[in-house]
Amino acid sequence: MTRLEISKVPASRHSKVAEKIEDALLSSLAEMNEQSVNSSVVMQVTDENDRLIAGVTGATSYGWFLIKTLWVGEAHRRSGLGTQLMSAAEDEARRLGCHSAWLDTSTSEAREFYLQLGYADFGVLKNGAEKEPANHSRWFMQKSL
Repeated sequence: MTRLEISKVPASRHSKVAEKIEDALLSSLAEMNEQSVNSSVVMQVTDENDRLIAGVTGATSYGWFLIKTLWVGEAHRRSGLGTQLMSAAEDEARRLGCHSAWLDTSTSEAREFYLQLGYADFGVLKNGAEKEPANHSRWFMQKSL
């Protein structure tokens, strides 16, 4: 039998190895289950010098769109850019056959933003005062597309 070894992946290789793991999982799931479209969605906003101003990443699976990240540079926050990016990403998810979207966030300001976009809580993880970080919450949210 081949010797197997569990090892910690160096930080410099995290994204590369994580991508391989995700690809392997999706490949295995495709063999075991009837699949819908599993696609990545990545959208960006750049300025005239091709500098990244904002972006959103996500993935489709079984009719659901997972919003992985939404980021808007500090100088462009509260300008409507985040709302425009979310709308564009949701439109792309619909085009890819998604009926709903979901995400998670750990900041109350972001939660308020998503509530304004029609997302609703479907779960929350809460730390008590005695846990680190104290009184931290992580909200899980969904929306019909």
